[in-house]
Amino acid sequence: MSKNAPAFASGNLAVITGGASGIGLALAKKSAGYGMTVIIVDNNSQNLAAAKTSIDGKVETIVMDVSKIEDYERLKYKIIKDFGGKINLLALNAGTGPRGSWSDAAYFNTIMSVNLFGVINGLTTLLPLVTSAATSSESNATSIIITGSKQGITNPPGNPAYNASKSAVKTLAEHLSFDLAKSSPSTSVHLLIPGWTFTGLSGNDPTGEKREKPAGAWSAEQVVDFLEEKMREKSFYVLCPDNEVSEETDRKRIAWAAQDLIQGRPPLTRWRDEYKAEAEEWMAKQKI
Repeated sequence: MSKNAPAFASGNLAVITGGASGIGLALAKKSAGYGMTVIIVDNNSQNLAAAKTSIDGKVETIVMDVSKIEDYERLKYKIIKDFGGKINLLALNAGTGPRGSWSDAAYFNTIMSVNLFGVINGLTTLLPLVTSAATSSESNATSIIITGSKQGITNPPGNPAYNASKSAVKTLAEHLSFDLAKSSPSTSVHLLIPGWTFTGLSGNDPTGEKREKPAGAWSAEQVVDFLEEKMREKSFYVLCPDNEVSEETDRKRIAWAAQDLIQGRPPLTRWRDEYKAEAEEWMAKQKI
């Protein structure tokens, strides 16, 4: 069995936003399983209470709104005061996905405040605590996980604010990885790009009525296992398949979307009636 990624080590500190359900909760459980101390951040106190009782180990929960920089400042102060001021694993995972119309300013503001500024606020306040915990020794390497989305890459129609927020998160993560490669080379950055995952955003409420996972979806635990494998491989892009869509299919869809710009086609041709057949035929022929 391959050794675990360096950040997953007994005695280390993990800080996970959106950690009370879904992928965040699965990551919290994995971290605690390695003997790490885990700080779970979420805006849902009921889910946080349920999460804490479901995890064996050193777990602290904090009710927080990631869209508010002052909440992050309080979290930073607590980590410095109570946990030595060093973070070994930072997962900026909190997200929201409401739908709205082009005339609905609240829809855009809500999504951008959580999905985009929830990441920006986390980096501007907590990044120094991650890089200061890293040393030149691989055993003391630190990691930052930022949860993106395939919707931020292939940009399917239907939820423009969500797609835009995740596209921006991808850009931030790419720049962070580039910059830290020079300024803090022992801090790895990973853009987690889940496939269809049965989480709170997709109908799996941890404190609500239990529902059966759809056959085509992955569980949050499968996503986190795949993430850990890719972290061991030092991969930046963690492009997750699911039980319906393979990694190869995802790569073909990404390549087709890029060709819209390269060839001067209209945007989102994969979903336009006049291009659908051509897109399917092109992707069927590709070997990527």
